Amino acid sequence: MFGNLGFSYIGLLFLLMLFIPNIIWSKSKPQGYTSEKENKILLFFERLGEALTCCCSLVFSDFNIHKWTLWSFWLIAAFILMIMYEAWWVRYFRSERKLSDFYSSFFGIPLAGATLPVIAFFMLGMYGKVGCMLIATLILGIGHIGIHIQHKKGIDIEN
Repeated sequence: MFGNLGFSYIGLLFLLMLFIPNIIWSKSKPQGYTSEKENKILLFFERLGEALTCCCSLVFSDFNIHKWTLWSFWLIAAFILMIMYEAWWVRYFRSERKLSDFYSSFFGIPLAGATLPVIAFFMLGMYGKVGCMLIATLILGIGHIGIHIQHKKGIDIEN
């Protein structure tokens, strides 16, 4: 359930890949974006999942690179998803920054801005065999992806 306590430089790298585009986004939100009317239960799950995922990412050394095994494919897959997440952000920042751009899919992955990092952190948890991270990302996914689904449905209804 728990991993080995210790600093994770891989976890830090994943968090930087997550936070840097989001900080830039906070200054260039899509036209018409609002967080009003978000489901309070989903928001609770999102905030709890964010806190737990961030903590787990940093405090378990199991996420750091170690001897090659078949489990290493989980880390490779997680990195690929995080690189796809960065590419999705590049596409968003180059777009007209409409709500439809923000809630877009990427290489067939729906709501890529929410889905890609959640799956990547889940795969990081698989790689490190850290059950706490797996639970944290499930909680995060319920809230974060759930909120994005709610927003996307609102856009679809308006259109």
